[in-house]
Amino acid sequence: MLEDDAEIEVLGEASDGHDAVEAAARLHPAVVVMDFALPSMNGAVATRLILKESPQTAVLMLSMHAEASFVRTCLEAGARGYLLKNAMDLELVAAVKQVAAGARVLDPRLGAVAETANAAPALSTRELEVLQLIVNGKSNKDIATVLGLSANTVAVHRANIMQTLGIHNTAELVVYAIREGLVSIA
Repeated sequence: MLEDDAEIEVLGEASDGHDAVEAAARLHPAVVVMDFALPSMNGAVATRLILKESPQTAVLMLSMHAEASFVRTCLEAGARGYLLKNAMDLELVAAVKQVAAGARVLDPRLGAVAETANAAPALSTRELEVLQLIVNGKSNKDIATVLGLSANTVAVHRANIMQTLGIHNTAELVVYAIREGLVSIA
């Protein structure tokens, strides 16, 4: 549907968060249309990484999640817009053009959900990456291998995450991360 609009040129597609970050760095798009629920890395973490390398890129989140916690997580990551996946084709095209022009776009079906969300403690991009892998059931050693860190560094990140969130065990951490939309389950 985006390719059908004469004013929009689709530069590429990505199948997961890591591919999206790599493609954005290589292609330098004006707008990235990002899904929240991606394999290996959720859309909020991918958004942070894309904007770290290309702050001029606008990210429009496309998600099935209408809960305030998901909207808040994505906007805090730097997304300039948030549309529900059931948006009409014309709404998506218009939203891409609006975020490209610098506007903030929120799906009208969200109502005041994004504005009334309670602020959650902020985690760094690396902490969100570690948290996603914890939720995926990875051990500190596995996480260290995936992220190219030492197991001790991962343990420090895990401890910092738990301290920041005021959580004392992994089961509570997983439940909280899912409930608050900090991670995706893919």
